[in-house]
Amino acid sequence: MTTEQGQYDDPLDDFERRSVEVDGVGKRVYVTGTGPAVVLMPEMPGISPDVARFARWTREAGFRVYVPSLFGVDGACPRAEAFETVVRRACVSAEFRAFAGGGTSPVVTWLRGLARLAHAECGGPGVGAVGLCFTGNFALTMALEPAVVAPVVNHPSLPLDDPGGLEMDDEDAAAVAERVRRDGLTVLAYRFENDKWCTGRRFAAYRALLGDAFDGRVLPAEAANTDPPPFFRDIVGCAHSVVTAHLVDQEGHPTVRARDEILAFLAQRLGRVAPAGDRRQPR
Repeated sequence: MTTEQGQYDDPLDDFERRSVEVDGVGKRVYVTGTGPAVVLMPEMPGISPDVARFARWTREAGFRVYVPSLFGVDGACPRAEAFETVVRRACVSAEFRAFAGGGTSPVVTWLRGLARLAHAECGGPGVGAVGLCFTGNFALTMALEPAVVAPVVNHPSLPLDDPGGLEMDDEDAAAVAERVRRDGLTVLAYRFENDKWCTGRRFAAYRALLGDAFDGRVLPAEAANTDPPPFFRDIVGCAHSVVTAHLVDQEGHPTVRARDEILAFLAQRLGRVAPAGDRRQPR
């Protein structure tokens, strides 16, 4: 077990830094690896060392990973003061709909464009989309882009003020449900039990929308890393980030099994052939 995981800054030196423009809006995107494309969206408060670590694991599993910079300081350790400098700012940003009644976050339109670009560059049957926390639901609403065929929704926290709500308007919700049904998609999702930011009510809302296409998996709270970076210890305050801040990097650990299940799901949906002896098998 690494007790100080993520409690340092990451220079992200092994990622290509690109400026990607979609419909006249440019954002920095960190790109690494070869193979089918996966768009990995950061959790609050940004592209942390733990988010970068998951991107590297995804790269090592045989994918080309695109990590867009959506908020925060890229590579920075998640410190408690980020609540004031990053989270509050994002909650009032025109790009995000953090509260109930706001509908679908406008930034998702840009993310769909990134998925189209990634698919054009990498080819294959489609693109994976992995959301985390603040961006968790974005992986699902990105599925309105036909190139997205493997959505992974990790501990989605929006809307912040409605534990049973989904961060999308009614029209998009109906369109997502139709896309999932029509194309036989599966939506893989993870949360910890007793997570106050992503409750059982939220997973129930996904199940009501998507039926059996929603594969929601819940890990015991006691499986979470007990020494996460300060932002998660002092601000988040509960077991929350399954494959990043609260992951315990230990063979056979429930959070490591969740990571491997996600990578196996991406491989299965995106057509990557697992090498002989690959232990990452879907449940």
